[in-house]
Amino acid sequence: MQSCEISGDSTDDPLSSGLRRKRQPRIVVIGAGLAGLSAAKALLESGFTDVTILEATDRIGGRVQSVKLGHATFELGATWIHGSHGNPVYHLAEDNGLLEETTDDERSVGRISLYSKNGVAYHLTNNGQRIPKDVVEEFSDLYNEVYNLTQEFFQRGKPVNAESQNSVGVFTRDVVRKRVKADPDDTEAVKRLKLAMIQQYLKVESCESSSHSMDEVSLSEFGEWTEIPGAHHIIPCGFIKIVEILARSIPESVIQLRKPVKCIHWNQSVSKEIERVADHNSDLPEEDKGSDVFVECEDCEFIPADHVIVTVSLGVLKKRHESLFHPRLPEEKVMAIEKLGINTTDKIFLEFEEPFWSSECNSIQFVWEDEAESESLTYPEELWYKKICSFDVLYPPERYGHVLSGWICGEEALIMEKCDDETVAETCTEMLRKFTGNPNIPKPRRILRSSWGSNPNFRGSYSYTQVGSSGADVEKLAKPLPYAESSKTAPMQVMFSGEATHRKYYSTTHGAVLSGQREAAHLIEMYQDLLQ
Repeated sequence: MQSCEISGDSTDDPLSSGLRRKRQPRIVVIGAGLAGLSAAKALLESGFTDVTILEATDRIGGRVQSVKLGHATFELGATWIHGSHGNPVYHLAEDNGLLEETTDDERSVGRISLYSKNGVAYHLTNNGQRIPKDVVEEFSDLYNEVYNLTQEFFQRGKPVNAESQNSVGVFTRDVVRKRVKADPDDTEAVKRLKLAMIQQYLKVESCESSSHSMDEVSLSEFGEWTEIPGAHHIIPCGFIKIVEILARSIPESVIQLRKPVKCIHWNQSVSKEIERVADHNSDLPEEDKGSDVFVECEDCEFIPADHVIVTVSLGVLKKRHESLFHPRLPEEKVMAIEKLGINTTDKIFLEFEEPFWSSECNSIQFVWEDEAESESLTYPEELWYKKICSFDVLYPPERYGHVLSGWICGEEALIMEKCDDETVAETCTEMLRKFTGNPNIPKPRRILRSSWGSNPNFRGSYSYTQVGSSGADVEKLAKPLPYAESSKTAPMQVMFSGEATHRKYYSTTHGAVLSGQREAAHLIEMYQDLLQ
């Protein structure tokens, strides 16, 4: 594309002619997830009047998707409020009474609990045997001890040795294996069970990190992710309530659904096509034709803007950054997008007429004995189901019914997404029969599952620091364009928000909310004289 000439009017004045006329800046937010809604809410409440949210899908919420089946609400996306002290999502839920619904069983544990804290995780092998509880506890203590070691490389600046390949998975597997094999008190049979459990625990960790494998997660950066103190909570009536609270103060006219964006033309790089449309569009004021930014939508509409806040997922940026921005992004930002990691974590909900599990069982963990010496956690396409790490029992049954929630991540999750419901339900039932040793487990009466990886509007669940990346890359991803140090044109034309742009809280809902508030705060500060 050929760029238009940049007018001298805005080259000399970083706040452009619009601000000199005291015109309200035009702000376009791309994406109506937690980050986008939080940014728009903060801007509107601060006095900005020209704010537009463009959402590609037919709903708000982004990676928050609550689905109601019968009397129960199931979360295909965000589920937990991680921590309470200073967590904006927790405070929204608490202030609006979303955490007050309890049952007698839950009062004993103090707060809403998705799973029974009084229950026991059943670790079952593919030979239909349950691993003794004392063996599980011994292994869990060892694994957690090594997990704490992985945090120290960042937190204490410990050097990473070459053998670990700067990988959480490689380091953890190596250290735990050596300690298991060196234990003089265990029989060879117990050692083999513990060695097999390593892979199962790493699968769980991969689902939590939304990585294909923990081998891909950076050891030197792993400890920078920060956990907010306090308990974890769920919202019984659905996480979507948080989305609705954020949207409550945003006028309906601000949010445009089914409005996918094709390209963001920034730094006055207006193409001939935009000029042609502008020249023939009587509704477009003369001042808009020289806008710093034009947002080109898939329906061929061009929306002029002074600032655009991009909240699309890292997965979308990886796939579309070359075509989504004109001119293309600076190399530093492209490298950050490529270095940082995002993959898919999917849920599989299975509803049964009656529970086949005992009342004390709060989860079924799948341990494949033939993986005791495995290095890789990548499977042939036909064995995708081996990546399912567990099924959790949803609690309490009075609310959810008899439902199991399975977890799968990585490339195998994408394979699962391609299968039909019947195939997935049948495959999961066979797994449950195999591991429980109960051939009479019936097929579930209903299945519900997510598909974040293949959805073109998300292309993944949430981000992580991949081997070769660092928190500095998160900062580079969040840095607005054009870079202030290299440009005299209007600042902060294109801004970036979303969980992947928060250095300490990436992958979380509070990270998304805080990132949206962060970008809004930059604009509020810039225009404080205008807003007074």
